[in-house]
Amino acid sequence: MARAVAHRGPDELELLRSGPVGLAFTRLSLVDPVAGGQPLWSEDEQVVLIANGEVYNHRELAAGLPAGTRLRSRSDCEVLVHLYQRDGLRFLDNVRGMFAIVLWDRSRDLLVFARDRFGVKPLFYHRNRDRVVFGSEMKALFQDADCPRELDWSGALADQALNGAPYFADGRPNTWFQGIELVPAGTVMTISLRDGHTKSHRYWAFPEFTENTDMSESEFVSAYGELFAASVRETEVADVDLGLFLSGGIDSVAVAALSTVRPRTFTAINGSTIANGDAEYGHRAAQMLGLDNHQVVFDVAEVPTPEQWKQLLWLVETPQCSPEIYYKRELYRYVKATFPGIKGMLLGGGSDEFNGGYTVSMAGGGSWGDFQSNLRDMSLRDHRPSQKGFAAWWEQSNHPLLQDEVLYRASAASVGDPYEQFFRWKYRDMQQYNCWHEDRTAAGSGIEARVPFLDHRMIELVAQIPRALRPNLVWNKNILRKAMRGVLPSEFAERPKVPFFYGDGVRHTQRAFVRMLTRNGDALLEEAISSPGAQAYIHADNARATLRALEADPGSGHVEFLLRVVNLGLLEQMAMCPPVAPVDAREGAVPLRMPISDWDEDRARIDAQVLCRESVSSTAVLAIADNVLLLVAPQDPQMCYVAVDGSIEYVVDGSETPEWHRLLTSVDGARTLGALLGEVGCAAATVHELLGEALDLGVLTVAGELPDGADRPVLVPAAVG
Repeated sequence: MARAVAHRGPDELELLRSGPVGLAFTRLSLVDPVAGGQPLWSEDEQVVLIANGEVYNHRELAAGLPAGTRLRSRSDCEVLVHLYQRDGLRFLDNVRGMFAIVLWDRSRDLLVFARDRFGVKPLFYHRNRDRVVFGSEMKALFQDADCPRELDWSGALADQALNGAPYFADGRPNTWFQGIELVPAGTVMTISLRDGHTKSHRYWAFPEFTENTDMSESEFVSAYGELFAASVRETEVADVDLGLFLSGGIDSVAVAALSTVRPRTFTAINGSTIANGDAEYGHRAAQMLGLDNHQVVFDVAEVPTPEQWKQLLWLVETPQCSPEIYYKRELYRYVKATFPGIKGMLLGGGSDEFNGGYTVSMAGGGSWGDFQSNLRDMSLRDHRPSQKGFAAWWEQSNHPLLQDEVLYRASAASVGDPYEQFFRWKYRDMQQYNCWHEDRTAAGSGIEARVPFLDHRMIELVAQIPRALRPNLVWNKNILRKAMRGVLPSEFAERPKVPFFYGDGVRHTQRAFVRMLTRNGDALLEEAISSPGAQAYIHADNARATLRALEADPGSGHVEFLLRVVNLGLLEQMAMCPPVAPVDAREGAVPLRMPISDWDEDRARIDAQVLCRESVSSTAVLAIADNVLLLVAPQDPQMCYVAVDGSIEYVVDGSETPEWHRLLTSVDGARTLGALLGEVGCAAATVHELLGEALDLGVLTVAGELPDGADRPVLVPAAVG
């Protein structure tokens, strides 16, 4: 079992066997590397503890222990033993940090499990009539012959986190396997080793949303800024080097600006992060703050092999394994290979979920009122199945004849506030996806992920913002943006949220992972749909047809949706016959860094290496591809419709991109790019990205080269009456 999770703790292994209890601890040493080993014992040897994670306020807690208490080390976790002896099951009430704890109270023959408030650190267990087995990852449990290995297909396919249905999901995260449970976040759980009796004590729950009308807007902003700065300082507690993943968005840039350890920073540079600006802003933010920045390259031709994907899937143990997770894992691999002394990584995660990062997208590009309206619609959708008679009135037309309150009143259950439901959904989502994959991708390289935004005091403060102030503070993460005024320049503090690889440039990622699925005769897909559960649940021919459609047009759907089904089948196969431990797996080449001095000057080199795209010279003659037509309606000449093989595929709005609209509609197969730019009256940099995309997509082609000043005459057809 310990070998299965050895990657999590490469520094030390300790085993303890005593009577009916066996404990194994693989250590990653960040605090007191010399004397901070585990298990940790009480002086009377009646309490023994192992803990994964960090107690950020351990010095403050130690100072409050009874006089005469002797700590044997500087370990941040040793204080937990003494807190338990003093406070019993309330020992975590004032602890701040991220942790998963296993404690054995020998005098009471009691096993104690506990996790931090947001479930940053995992703790899985399986129990039967005879015993309980537990571990930081499920692969450790699978080493036990009596542990079930049956994938829960019904539960997985019905889970909102996997199917993406537009409703609010609440409750515990899904482990995806039958008979395997996850200790709830914010909970202390006890199991009697005498009779198996189990109790749970919830020491923290996601806050109720109560309005604090005594605080002004500026007081909320000031309080949030102080708590955030304090949280950054606490997450930097370590006796080893820390790094920081810097995306260029306000979240990671804010952490970097408040950091006191001046960490090395790391940014993923791929087709998507070039298109959405993350790679560029990561570079500029590091320059602004005087921090070392490593742009780690993932060119658009790079595709994981089927074996690499299965290794990643086995590491993270979730069907939500995605391109984002792949890029994160590869970033960590680069860090470990290049800077082995870095054992902790600061992240900007958690800000979007609890500061309103999704409000703009949930509003559909509209206003705060649209955001609220859409939340209300999602809440109503949750309750329509239980009220089919009333719900029919909403389904008859686009203009429901009944008021929304009718459905609310008809529902037997209390609907609650959709605004609060939204945040509770994000609390579950954070545990199910973000914390899960951030922990695993980091642990795979013996690194610990630290998340300053997941400080419960900050979330409790946001929960108190009254309705009147929510549009000013929760919309578009304004509470964070306003708190960072004076700390960050406006170009970073006010930069709009962009997704990691969705949005502009997502086609590069789509193509890469479609190619992965089609490798070796659709090897991954065929292996997945051959699993017993997949044969019972998945329409194999339709899965193949979906892949063929994506192969023909990567923009025809989301490859991730198909990937989730593939992941389920692969996980089922691997659980039945576990692969070698991640620490024993043979890994591929480590990604490389692209040194960048000046983004603007290096842009052509960046495009050439990452996008595998050669720069278009000013002497290149541009032409519309043979299978492409540009359609412009006389009544609205600003709108240009691009038809490919007879179907309209793209729309160019001249009001949004006037220079690009004029350039595209001027292409005639006779003039050079330089001549066209001169006629349009814009610089090459203005249309650089869109021109590259048009060439990538086959809308435009390079018909040839002409010397400067040697443009062919433009032939104008005679008018026909």
